[in-house]
Amino acid sequence: MKNIVSILSFILFLSGNVQAQKKLDSVQLQRKARKFVREGNKLYNQQKFTDASVAYKKSLSQNAAYEKATYNLGNALYQNKNFQEAAPQFGLAAKNAKDKPSKAEAYHNLGNAMMELKKYPEAVEAYKNALRNNPNDDETRYNLAVAKSKVEDQKQNQKNEKENKEQDKKDKQDKDDNKNDKNKNDGKDKDKDKKDPKKNEGDDDNKENKNKDPKKDDNKDKKKPKPKSNLSPQQLKQLLESLNNEEKKTQKKMNAKKSKGPKIKQEKDW
Repeated sequence: MKNIVSILSFILFLSGNVQAQKKLDSVQLQRKARKFVREGNKLYNQQKFTDASVAYKKSLSQNAAYEKATYNLGNALYQNKNFQEAAPQFGLAAKNAKDKPSKAEAYHNLGNAMMELKKYPEAVEAYKNALRNNPNDDETRYNLAVAKSKVEDQKQNQKNEKENKEQDKKDKQDKDDNKNDKNKNDGKDKDKDKKDPKKNEGDDDNKENKNKDPKKDDNKDKKKPKPKSNLSPQQLKQLLESLNNEEKKTQKKMNAKKSKGPKIKQEKDW
């Protein structure tokens, strides 16, 4: 029985030593973490933000849940304009904060980082969370109003951009339609300009007729050789006398008609 009691006592002793050692280690880590934070703060005040970031990261390596180191690291990154990495540090600091004022400060700075990243809806939400933890912070309330205004501007810009794209698309379509119409009309004009073979033949004939000189044609006729006659000179003489006699008779008849005068058309006697 005594042996059992001795064994239990020994186990409790060892367990107590383990717990004590863990507690001691935790205290030592916490001390180291605080030490690195103090170093980081000195560097931060000297505006050596990169070196300060390194010190704060060393502090977090000793105690990952150390809210002050997380918050200060976010500030050092923010001062270096590394807003992309600063934002999650502020979010983590707000989550680990043990009191409302600390939460409000972390959310406020998270809102500032989101504003720099032009993530205005996220900034609005961060400022709202800050005011939930500290309703009397006028600076946060002002920043919230600015963030809301940026959200409205962003929406309007997106709307205008969408309308402009639609208008550009419409203008391009109209331009393409006009181009197609012009090409169609040009094609029709070209078809009209094409020569009709039959029509062209007539045109060629007309051109030839127009280009002919009447005088030239007369000259051509004059140049034609006269037909040769097989009549003897005596027969030709008799033929000419006969033609002259016929011409004289015809002339007498015409003169007789002229002497009678024109006929007068008389009124009808009913």
